[in-house]
Amino acid sequence: MVIGGLAALVHGAGWPALNLFFGDLIDEFIDFDTNNTLPTLPPGVTYPPIDPMEEFDKQMRKYALIFTYVGIAVVFASYIQVSCWSLSCERQSHKLRKEFFKAILHQEIAWFDQHQSGELTSRLADDMERVREGLGDKIGVCLQFLSQFATGFAIGFWKSWELTLVIMSLTPLLAIAGGFMAYLITSFSKAEQEAYAKAGSVSEEVLACIRTVIAFGGEHKEIKRYEKELEGAKKIGIKKGVITAFGLGLTFFIMFSAYALAFWYGPRMVSEGRLTGGEVMTVFFCIMIGSFSIGNMIPPLSTVATARGAAAILFEVIDEEPVIDMRSTEGLKPDTITGNIDFEKVHFTYPSRPDVPVLKGISLSVKTGQTVALVGSSGCGKSTTVNLLLRFYDVLDGRIFIDGNEIRDLNLRWLRQHIGVVSQEPVLFNCSIETNISYGRDGVTKEEMVNAAKMANAHEFIMKLPKGYDTIVGERGAQLSGGQKQRVAIARALVSNPRILLLDEATSALDSESEKLVQQALDRASEGRTTIVIAHRLSTIQNADIIYALNDGKVVEFGNHAELMKANGTYKQLVTLQIIAKEEGEEDNAEEVGELMKRQPSHNKISRQLSHQKSRHLSSSSLDDGKKDTTDEEEEEEEIPKASYWEVLKLNAPEWYLIVIGCFFSAILGVTMPVFAILFSEIIKLFSLPNDEIEEAAVFWSCMFVALGGTMFVGYAVSISCLAISGEELTLRLRSKAFSTILRQDVAFFDQPTHSTGALATRLSADASNVKGATGVRLSTLFQTAVTLAAALVIGFVFGWKLALVVLACVPLLVVAGGLQLKLMQGTQKRDSELLEEAGKIAAEAIENVRTVASLTLEDKMYQGYADMLQLPFVQGQVNTQYYAVAFGITQGMVFFLYAAAFRFGGYLVSQGEMTTDEVFKVVFGIAFAGISLGQASAFLPDYAKARHSANVILNLFATKPLIDNYSKSGLKPSTLNGEICYNTIDFKYPTRPDVDILKGLNLTIKPGQTVALVGESGCGKSTLVSLLERFYDPEQGSVSIDGKSITDLNVQWLRANISVVSQEPILFACSIKENIQYSVDGEMDMADIERVAKMANIHDFISTLPTGYDTLVGEKGAQLSGGQKQRVAIARALARNPRILLLDEATSALDTESEKIVQEALDAAVEGRTSIVIAHRLSTIQNADIIAVIRDGVVVESGSHQELLNKKGYYYTLTGGQRS
Repeated sequence: MVIGGLAALVHGAGWPALNLFFGDLIDEFIDFDTNNTLPTLPPGVTYPPIDPMEEFDKQMRKYALIFTYVGIAVVFASYIQVSCWSLSCERQSHKLRKEFFKAILHQEIAWFDQHQSGELTSRLADDMERVREGLGDKIGVCLQFLSQFATGFAIGFWKSWELTLVIMSLTPLLAIAGGFMAYLITSFSKAEQEAYAKAGSVSEEVLACIRTVIAFGGEHKEIKRYEKELEGAKKIGIKKGVITAFGLGLTFFIMFSAYALAFWYGPRMVSEGRLTGGEVMTVFFCIMIGSFSIGNMIPPLSTVATARGAAAILFEVIDEEPVIDMRSTEGLKPDTITGNIDFEKVHFTYPSRPDVPVLKGISLSVKTGQTVALVGSSGCGKSTTVNLLLRFYDVLDGRIFIDGNEIRDLNLRWLRQHIGVVSQEPVLFNCSIETNISYGRDGVTKEEMVNAAKMANAHEFIMKLPKGYDTIVGERGAQLSGGQKQRVAIARALVSNPRILLLDEATSALDSESEKLVQQALDRASEGRTTIVIAHRLSTIQNADIIYALNDGKVVEFGNHAELMKANGTYKQLVTLQIIAKEEGEEDNAEEVGELMKRQPSHNKISRQLSHQKSRHLSSSSLDDGKKDTTDEEEEEEEIPKASYWEVLKLNAPEWYLIVIGCFFSAILGVTMPVFAILFSEIIKLFSLPNDEIEEAAVFWSCMFVALGGTMFVGYAVSISCLAISGEELTLRLRSKAFSTILRQDVAFFDQPTHSTGALATRLSADASNVKGATGVRLSTLFQTAVTLAAALVIGFVFGWKLALVVLACVPLLVVAGGLQLKLMQGTQKRDSELLEEAGKIAAEAIENVRTVASLTLEDKMYQGYADMLQLPFVQGQVNTQYYAVAFGITQGMVFFLYAAAFRFGGYLVSQGEMTTDEVFKVVFGIAFAGISLGQASAFLPDYAKARHSANVILNLFATKPLIDNYSKSGLKPSTLNGEICYNTIDFKYPTRPDVDILKGLNLTIKPGQTVALVGESGCGKSTLVSLLERFYDPEQGSVSIDGKSITDLNVQWLRANISVVSQEPILFACSIKENIQYSVDGEMDMADIERVAKMANIHDFISTLPTGYDTLVGEKGAQLSGGQKQRVAIARALARNPRILLLDEATSALDTESEKIVQEALDAAVEGRTSIVIAHRLSTIQNADIIAVIRDGVVVESGSHQELLNKKGYYYTLTGGQRS
């Protein structure tokens, strides 16, 4: 940075230094003109030995060489300037990205309750890009202009302090205007970034929960929610643009008024003999260049100011010191851990809801090797104890001890490494199964991983996958079924061989057969370890050494199963409710009722992971498949024709009138520089006049400069304002349309690895806003430049075509250098963007699943993975900066070489009598000032290159047509729907893995009003049938029909509006409970209706106890509610639309026994008169179904009622045997 800074100062001093010699050159021209050196000689008289023409020509040669030497110095200085600053930018932005990501990962969990993951990933993509823009050569350019300013004014004072002061008299006004404008731009930039971060948070949340959005037809609601956030950002952006426009206009008006003063006072000093014309020009040029530098500093300063606003927010996070810090090396690290756990009068309230106490003085004790179970109704504080033991939060009052050491005194990393967690929500990362299992412990061997997988009953299904342990599990494990995900998660916990094991509904996502085997494995794993088990299903915990029953944040009783059954308390009540539920299901089978006291039916949990529904049961995709998909996508993008500039402008069509007005005033601005050249030449000509005429002529031409300044003020104010407004309107429309286009796509689109939440969110935040880089202020500059060039050519050929041709011969070199710059920027922009997108996926995944990252102490691994993905764009970026710097250096030096050639040839033409001095200046300055305009336009090349790449991406997205169009208006909309469903010889494979058959000629008919239960092992295709009915996918062969009509012939929105889903994973949005419940219907629901469905779902009483009732915000992904509470809100949402077809995918599995019984009754009431499909592993849920269909290997192997299937003693008998034994 120091070397780059010094080079920028040398580069900046180049122009003022040139003007020292330029003044002398002007004096040569004036003297030659004034003295009329070539009089007509009488016959026979010859010129003296020194020929004035030859002497003049010799002087021109000397100045041409001086100009060339200065140009070479500028080439080298500008190369070093850009090279060093760009390298520094690459390094700093690389480091800042890593530091920001590391800082996020090491924040405590309470911090994440206040900061949505979407906002954080948006900042990592969007704000970092703004900082990168501001860190790069923009600072070097600012220093360059600062040097021009300082050197110019220094030379001005040296040559004539009096004239300099006259010109500078308006500088304070300029400084005040500039400072005030910079302050306003910085403020607006920060506000704009905050507004866009909120919009990014909305888009990220929606994309992460896309299946829920599609299932409930929430696309248009989400677009409105997104647009609402964008609207605020647009208004701020417009204000920023208008302020920039008026600021720039005012700057030029003040500067030209100063020039008017100079050309009034300077000639006066010449007429008095105090200065020569050349000295006046040297002072003027130095002050002009110094003043221009202030104006030229505004665009890069604006970028730097925006970067400062964005960086302030990033550094706020980086500087945030968490109370619970994973990086801390402090704290005890005992050599051994035996596993004694004690809670002493623990009080706790979640920081995000300080008015709702969760734990109220809990005390409990777990001895080494004991298995302790926590039971109680949903939301009583069971999972909170796990959170406190992992030190996700610190207690408000009371203490927690492990082996007699308070956990706050233990080293945090050491603590978490000795605790194995299998949580209610199986979170896997988008990498191979082997890598996921290896996350359980550093340095784990393949053999240990296989053994852990065998213990978790996962090895067998893993080996059936084409790539085995190398199979990529997809984002959030989406390529595996719920049960498969859970088993991999269990293997991950077991591989660490922890001393303390926390099982939060660990086996609940498994089918009966797997559940039995895994439960045995967990029983073995628990031996010799301290184990805390949380479950609603009492059969899981009745063998525990001690059972603690919790209610309303307190321990109400504890003891073993037998003791608590005798106590007739809360525990006995919970067990009795389960037995009654079972007896009601099997009252005709007394023998099986007797068995229930030994082992209760499996009360399956539902995953609290909110990102995806169970219906996203996809088969896994191999690593090679993932790479192939990415390559295919890249090739696909390359095949799409690159967007022409006209195509980008067409996106701005609705603002055509603003663009026309803006371009009209840009055209006026384009003429100002050539007019300036003519006025300037007239001033030089004025010095050749007799002294008595100089002052009078000076007054006239000074007034012309004031008029020109006024024209520039109006031109800039109107053109930039209009084009800034059109640019902001374009950004809003593109973001909105891109978001709408993404939501239009079918589910298969979101299964593609390249369409992960992080990648799509980056596309929305960065690409959509980059496109305005080709419109707005940039369009104004390009248009202005075109008119300037045209006017310059006219002036050149009118006043001296020979000289104009020589000057123009140098222009192609300028164009080639500028084009090389553009080519380099465009070539690298796409590559950088794609490589950073890959890193963005890792970051988004880690931030969204931060609890899992924290519990597995994966912060350093995730950070390392992110850093590794950044390495390639970092190295590539450093190489590209060198090419860019060379092109920049040549471009900057070209103008000096152009002056050298122009004045050398111009002097020759004057000496030959073919041109006058003022014609030379008109031609040279006319074209040279046009070159300055070109130079200003080239300053926007990086933004233009970005804009072109982003436009390609966005237009490619707009061109993507889904196979199943979520917005389609076509298709039948029958007036009534009876609800007969028919699956006819269905063959199906998931698009992400076309080599694995899921359904193989499946047939199934469901009559109107029937309740049909689908059972089978985890991953057999049950949820796939639900996905096909909702038309998330279309089958390859066969058809799905409703009431005899193929669902492909029905309107897709009408179809989904008649279906409600309660999935295995309750997905709520970061808004109020009321908004979540009415999410499934169009428009607002009456409060009475909302309360009615809430009562049906047994959630009304709980909501009523909350301080803000139905207006309570549920937090990101419903994080402020327990699993059971979330599920009940999800059930209320499903019932709100009063559907004809009800799909229940483990709908009651996350509920405690009491709630489950009431909700089951509500669901039983809800299914009456409706066609219902129930998916469950738990026997009690499905045995009352009219038909039970057993699915195995992609076909229905048997169907019938519960009793009929038991009597057959086939597959169903085997499946249920695990729950009856």
